[in-house]
Amino acid sequence: MEATITLEYYDAKTAEAVANAVSPDNLKTPKELSIKTICTGNKVLTILESKGKLVTFIATIDDLLFSAATAEKTIRVVEKGEEKQKMG
Repeated sequence: MEATITLEYYDAKTAEAVANAVSPDNLKTPKELSIKTICTGNKVLTILESKGKLVTFIATIDDLLFSAATAEKTIRVVEKGEEKQKMG
């Protein structure tokens, strides 16, 4: 099984931050699973390949998307904090 997930952001800085946030997950995978995440411009590409069970493949995609969503939320909170500091 193979999947390529593309996440697009409004700028390269955000894409790089998300890619860095999800990349450690690439190292903690079962031997039958391969994950590679790259940042190119304002996009994060993750390529997944699995020779294992479908349930593991789906759980890995779910974990990846959850990690990306968490990174996105964190970035928004930090950006709002920076805006408040500039105003105050």
